[in-house]
Amino acid sequence: MDEQKPAAAADVAGLLKQSAGERRAVVTGGAFTKDRMGGAIPAPALRISTAGLNHILQYEPKDLTISVEAGVPYAELTSLLATHGQILPLDPPHAARATIGGVVAANTCGSRRRLYGSARDMVIGMTFATLDGELLQSGGMVVKNVAGLDVQKTLIGSMGTLGVLTSINFKLAPLPPATRTFVLGFPDIADTCAARDAVLRGVLQPAALDVLNAASAERFGWGGSQCLVLRAGGSETLLARYARELPGAQVLEGELESAFWQTMDDFTVSHEYVVRVGHPMSALESVLSSATGPALARAGNGLAWLGFATRAALESWLAATAAHGWSRIVESAPPEEKATLEQWPQPGEDLSLMIKFKSMMDPANLLNAGRLYGRL
Repeated sequence: MDEQKPAAAADVAGLLKQSAGERRAVVTGGAFTKDRMGGAIPAPALRISTAGLNHILQYEPKDLTISVEAGVPYAELTSLLATHGQILPLDPPHAARATIGGVVAANTCGSRRRLYGSARDMVIGMTFATLDGELLQSGGMVVKNVAGLDVQKTLIGSMGTLGVLTSINFKLAPLPPATRTFVLGFPDIADTCAARDAVLRGVLQPAALDVLNAASAERFGWGGSQCLVLRAGGSETLLARYARELPGAQVLEGELESAFWQTMDDFTVSHEYVVRVGHPMSALESVLSSATGPALARAGNGLAWLGFATRAALESWLAATAAHGWSRIVESAPPEEKATLEQWPQPGEDLSLMIKFKSMMDPANLLNAGRLYGRL
C-alpha cells in the first residue's frame, strides 16, 4: 500500500484527484488513533495521513475563535489555548495523540458535551478536499456565520467517507477559574438514576453528569457501587455550593481529577468491543441494567457506552435488546473481525440520505469505503 503524508492542503486534493482518476481506493486519517472505530476498509491502495498539516492558521483570542489545520494534535491545541485562558472541550479518547481533524471526522466528544455541546456545536467553518481535486470551504471564522452549515455538519462524524478535512475553524470557550469533580456512590442502579434525576431538576448545572456501573467503578477502586459523577467549573464560591448540595461526595481535583477524566474519555477504546447506545433520558436505568460488563453513561445527554470482552457476549446483548428502540452502534471492535460483524444493526431513516450524499461526493465509493460502521 502506498502511504503519503502531504504537507499542504492542495497536495491532499491532488492525491485524491489522482486516486479517483485511477479508481484507487483510499484510506485517510491523521494519527490513525481510531483504527478500532468504524468499519473495515477492504484493501485500500493508498493511505493518506493529514498529520503533516499541522499549523495554526488564524487565532483571535479576543474573538474566541481559531482556525487550525487538520493534523494539529489535540493535546498541542489545548495547551496553546490554555495559555490564553481558553478551551476547546471536545475531550476525545487518545487525547495525547489524536489529531483535531480525526476528532472532528469521527465526532468523538467526551464528558463535557452536556454543557458545551459536540463538535457540531463548536465548528464554525472548515475546508475539505474532494475526489474532484477541489478544496471547498464551508462556514467561516464568524460564530454567527451560517453559510454552508449543513455541509459541514454532514462532514462531522462522517468518518472521512465524503471528503478529507484539511482545516477547521472553532468557536472557543473561556477556561473556568477552577474545577472539581464530585463522586457519589449508590448500592444499585435505580438509586443512581434517581439521584441523576434529582440533579437534573435541581439548581446545579455541571459540565458533565456521568454514571458508572459497578463494573466500571471498580477500576477506580470503587467496587460494589454505582457512581454518579459531576464535573463542575467556576469560582470557588460556586464550587463550594456544589460541595454543600452534594454531602458525602468524594471530591477529585488537580492532577487526580485530570487523570480520572482522561480514563473516562478513553472508555470507548478500553474494551475489546464497545457499543454506543442512544436512548431516551428516561431509559437510563434500562440501558444500564442490560449491561453484562462495564458501562458508562453520559447521563445528561442520553448516550451510553457498554463494553464487552467477547464477541459472543456482544452478539447476545444485541439480540436481547433489539426490540427496545435504542440506537445501537458497535463503535469499537477488533479490526480482523469487522468484516463479518454487524456494527450498525438498525440504522434509522437518515441512512438513505447519507447514501445519496455519498453517491454525490464519491460515486465510485473509493474514499474510506465501509468506514461508517459498514454502511458507507
